[in-house]
Amino acid sequence: MHVIQTGADWNKYWLDSLKNNKIIGLVPTMGALHEGHLDLIRKARLRSDIVVVSIFVNPTQFNNQEDFEKYPTTLEADLAKLREEKTDFVFLPNTDTMYPEKPSLSINFGELERVLEGAFRPGHFNGVGIVVSKLFNIIKPHKAFFGQKDLQQTAIIKQLVKDLSFDIELEIVSTRRAEDGLALSSRNVRLSAEERKQSLVLYASLIQASEELLNGRSWLQVQNQINRNFEEMSLARLEYFELIHPESFHRYKEFDSSQKSSICVAAYLGDIRLIDNLPIIP
Repeated sequence: MHVIQTGADWNKYWLDSLKNNKIIGLVPTMGALHEGHLDLIRKARLRSDIVVVSIFVNPTQFNNQEDFEKYPTTLEADLAKLREEKTDFVFLPNTDTMYPEKPSLSINFGELERVLEGAFRPGHFNGVGIVVSKLFNIIKPHKAFFGQKDLQQTAIIKQLVKDLSFDIELEIVSTRRAEDGLALSSRNVRLSAEERKQSLVLYASLIQASEELLNGRSWLQVQNQINRNFEEMSLARLEYFELIHPESFHRYKEFDSSQKSSICVAAYLGDIRLIDNLPIIP
């Protein structure tokens, strides 16, 4: 496994790969790797000849400085996991490498950045768009792998690839969950024992809402019930619970089984913010 820190370090390997017609798969991460990340890496291994995993905690996508400062870093453990997965390359840039100057460019993703995560985390998707564009330009992968847990982020990146004509195939990998249903997230390690217990309300609410919609309850009734579920939790605070189209993120006022639909949720457990989503399959 090669650890590289700059685009110049990578270029000689990229040229060799190009000459030998190798398919390069990129898995962008912010480290603190868990089984969800490893699922992406394993999918990349199946679908690519060379797997590159990037680890970079991107400051420009955090609209909360405290969240950035508390984001878990477990580099030695991450590298051990990547060696075990037989990762070919780890791209490990520092902030000066990625941002030699503060970006003056901003990316407007239209309606996608004005709803849900975009509305509650202003500037977040601009930061995501810039760093992902940089990674695509530096690594020049043929394929890139992202997780479904960050559903709105996947929609943003699909738009980025389309609008900027990146010649990259995106693969979206299903959400990995703990045995009790909680979506795996690097932030989960910051949960106290009681917060971890109450965090199960996110997935339970998604399942309950999906079942009730399929059984004919109105979306307003379902939303009201989910709000009550969260009000009963001492440590959980609901931020949003919305029924949306999984590509445009248009918010539905009513459920229609003939339309593509997903439910998205964001909530705080103490001061830790978690997100999740679930497609509704009739």
